[in-house]
Amino acid sequence: MNKIALLPLMLSVAAAFSGATALAAAPARTVLEIWPEGVPGLRADAAPEVPGDERVSQVHVPTLTVYPAPADLATGTAVVICPGGGYGWLSTVNEGSKVAAWLNSIGVTAFELHYRLSEYGQPAPLRDVLRAMRFVRSRAADFGVRPDRIGVMGFSAGGHLASCAATLFDDPDGRTGAPLDAVSARPDFAVLLYPVISLRDPFAHAGSRQNLLGASPSSELIAHYSTDGHVTAATPPTFLVHAEDDGAVPVENTLMFYRALRAAHVPAEVHVYAKGGHGFGMRGTAGPASTWTERCTDWLRAGGWLRR
Repeated sequence: MNKIALLPLMLSVAAAFSGATALAAAPARTVLEIWPEGVPGLRADAAPEVPGDERVSQVHVPTLTVYPAPADLATGTAVVICPGGGYGWLSTVNEGSKVAAWLNSIGVTAFELHYRLSEYGQPAPLRDVLRAMRFVRSRAADFGVRPDRIGVMGFSAGGHLASCAATLFDDPDGRTGAPLDAVSARPDFAVLLYPVISLRDPFAHAGSRQNLLGASPSSELIAHYSTDGHVTAATPPTFLVHAEDDGAVPVENTLMFYRALRAAHVPAEVHVYAKGGHGFGMRGTAGPASTWTERCTDWLRAGGWLRR
C-alpha cells in the first residue's frame, strides 16, 4: 500500500486522540496530512512521494511527521522543521529526522514538514508552511505543546521557506479560505541555517529561484519572495547559522537577513563560521560549524524556550 493510500488511515487514527495523554501513547513517528479537507491545487497526476538516498521528491500531499519530546524532558516547545533541497527534493535525514532527534533530546517536540516543491512552485510551499504552523497551533493541547511556543526551523531552501513563515505569515497567498486560516501562522521564533533569503542576483541560489518561481520570474515576484525585504518589528526572534565558504548559498543571504532584523529591532543572533561549506546539517563533519546545535541550544535556553 503506498503512502497516500495510508494517509486516510493515519488520519482516522489521529482523529481518535482526544488529548495529550492519548497522543503520548502513539508511536514515536506519526504522519499527519495537513490538508485533510483536500490539498489546494492538487495536480491531476498526483502520485506518492518518490524516495531516494535520504531524501524524497515529488511531494503532492504535504504531511507533518510528528516526533514527540520524551515526557520526562518535554518543555512544551515545538518546532516545525523545513528540510532543504533547492525546492527540488527534501533532505529528510540530515535536515529532517536527525534534527528531530536532537530537538527531542532537549525537550522540544518536532514536526518534519514535507512541503510541495518544483512541481507546484509558489504559492504552494508558502501555503504548506503556514498551514503547518496553523495546524500545530490549533492542536497544541493534543500534541502536548504550548500554542505560544511554536517555532520554525529551516535549512537552505527550507531556510527560505522558514523565513517566509517568519515574514509573510499574514500574506493573503498563504490563505485558502479554510476555517483554519483564522489561526495565527506566525512562528514564535525562527532558526535559519545557511538559508536562501534573497532571490535577486548576485546572491540568489539560481536553482531554488527557478524551482520556486519558474525560469523567467518578474521583478515583482522576485522581490515578493526575497524575505529580507519583508522583515518588520513583528518578525519573531531569529537564530542564524552560515559558513563563509558556502559554495551554494552565499553567506550574504544570512547577513542581509540579519541586517534587516537589526534595523527592525528584532532580537537576533548570528553565527558565521570560516569553514563548513553548504548542507552540513547534522553530519558533524564540518569542524566548528558542527557545534551549531550547542549554540542553538544556548540561544533557545536564554530565550526561555527550554523552560518547562
